[in-house]
Amino acid sequence: MTAPIETLRAGLPDRYLTPDDIAEMFGVPLETVYQWRKKRTGPPGFRIGKHLRYDPADVRAYVTELRRVDAEAA
Repeated sequence: MTAPIETLRAGLPDRYLTPDDIAEMFGVPLETVYQWRKKRTGPPGFRIGKHLRYDPADVRAYVTELRRVDAEAA
């Protein structure tokens, strides 16, 4: 039995997120997450050695900004 994941800010895990986490959260293929990174269009990520990670606060800010832009366009 695994321990429950601690959560922070609207259900986001209280740990750095992996590309797999981002793909699952947004319901997109993993390759899309890597394309976002390459094109600098998705949530900002950073490297820890060779590993790509995302700060949950940055992901929340990214979603908030998308929602704001979408609301203005409507």
